[in-house]
Amino acid sequence: MDNATNNLAVSLFSEILAVDQLARTNVARVLPKGMELSHFAVLNHLAHVGGERTPAQLARTFHLTRGAMTNTLGKLEWSGWVHIRPDWDDARRKMVSISPAGISARNAALDAITPLIANAVAQIGPEKVKSVLPVLRDLRIRLSEDG
Repeated sequence: MDNATNNLAVSLFSEILAVDQLARTNVARVLPKGMELSHFAVLNHLAHVGGERTPAQLARTFHLTRGAMTNTLGKLEWSGWVHIRPDWDDARRKMVSISPAGISARNAALDAITPLIANAVAQIGPEKVKSVLPVLRDLRIRLSEDG
């Protein structure tokens, strides 16, 4: 690759990392008391997919170790936001589902996050945001293939 391409790549990733850090900080600030960003991410995923997932499936989805996911799930279960039960077909595995309280907590988090994100989109301009989404999706797919 040439120098211009390398410089473009470094600039792109520098911006993505800065946006990631700022987004995480700003979103974490408005989440309901006691909810961490990782909690919201898991609750939001479970709400979208419906049904149950194993801790291993969730760990793969979020590119985490099983231990890290087990820790997050323990906190979510303690808060009453997920149900964890044994897998009836394989007692070594567990199954995780979002609870009604978890759905309420996720919805409250969305209510807190949405104005923050919507304001940023409005300031940038919806058309500009729409134009960058395909590039970000392609980048995500490419990086998930390489990782």
